[in-house]
Amino acid sequence: MYKILRKKRIGDIVEELKGETVGLVSTAITQVFPDGLRLESGEILPGPIDVAYETYGNLNEDKSNVILVCHALSGSAHAAGYHRMVDDETFDGATEGWWEDVIGPGKGIDTNKYFVICSNFLGSCYGTTGPTSINPKTGKRYGITFPTITISDMVKVQRELIKQLGIEKLLAVVGGSMGGMQALEWSVMYPEIVESVIAIAATANCSAQNIAFDAVGRNAIISDPNWGNGEYLEKGKVPSKGLSIARMIGHITYLSEKSMDLKFGRRFINGKTYDVDDIEFEVESYLGYQGEKFVNRFDANSYLYITKAMDYFDLPEKYGNGDLKEVFKKIRSKLLFISFTSDWLFPPSESLEMVSAALAAGKNVSYINIESINGHDSFLIDTKIESETMKAFLNSTFLGAQKGEKVYGES
Repeated sequence: MYKILRKKRIGDIVEELKGETVGLVSTAITQVFPDGLRLESGEILPGPIDVAYETYGNLNEDKSNVILVCHALSGSAHAAGYHRMVDDETFDGATEGWWEDVIGPGKGIDTNKYFVICSNFLGSCYGTTGPTSINPKTGKRYGITFPTITISDMVKVQRELIKQLGIEKLLAVVGGSMGGMQALEWSVMYPEIVESVIAIAATANCSAQNIAFDAVGRNAIISDPNWGNGEYLEKGKVPSKGLSIARMIGHITYLSEKSMDLKFGRRFINGKTYDVDDIEFEVESYLGYQGEKFVNRFDANSYLYITKAMDYFDLPEKYGNGDLKEVFKKIRSKLLFISFTSDWLFPPSESLEMVSAALAAGKNVSYINIESINGHDSFLIDTKIESETMKAFLNSTFLGAQKGEKVYGES
């Protein structure tokens, strides 16, 4: 997720990129729902709930320039700028935000104009309350006793953070992949608050194939002997093999056949060994590396809860009695959908389905399908046209809001 910059000192990095980055940033943590949160499942998550977040840019006088950025499955609040990373006493490096190419001065989400918030969502392991957190009732980590959560539960926590920051309206909610799910949920749950939504490489609900991939990943984790019914951290163990396999499976879905062929083809590392348990192909080695890297930065139980939340996400079933058009009738936001030609996890057809439903409901909707070979990960990689599209859409939305124009379709 992050680029780790080890060759230059942080001061040199920020100075070199002056005017192109939000610079050196840090993640703040606040608390919401002191008395607990009633979840969609009916369970109560004890309070207070920690929320990790970062902000970039400046809030204008009437607080009309706020953009909420929602991250994807393994993301965090660190969306832009640089975190200080000290390797030793002699070197000071940095980690780059996961959407640094998109958020910053003059970029797609222009921090010279907008006040940007990115919060780590509920259930994650990067500062917001989740399975790795301490249960205030027991004094122990939640682990597998953490209650089941949904996308709407995540949005409720984000809404509370926004209120705590004294913000009543959002110019836009923006997100890719699972972040797009949150953005869409925002527009239905809080239509009076959200001026516009940008949903990138997103879907209205996960397909059976999506759910199947998630299920295999979860089974890999819980089948690992070290998982220990979710109590591995208490026992000083990590279900590394299971989590690594889950990540390898997921990572395949983020790529495309063409990108994998170009990057690896059928190349061997050191020729054929004729040994079935050897890692021989370059693509095998790459997936193993991705799995190992993921184990070192992510929590296995969080992976279980987050993928389940994605699987539960179903806008037409929850809000439209199975009819997507009925969902969009409830939305008052301007809409921008962005898809990528090679994305087979959430393919362009799923964005088009939402666009058609929004148009049928009389909403102001824009759509672009960007040519790319990088599969689902295109929204993180092929950012040039994506950024230009977002910039134009946000500028138009902001100008309209400043003129007092009503959102199209608003009653």
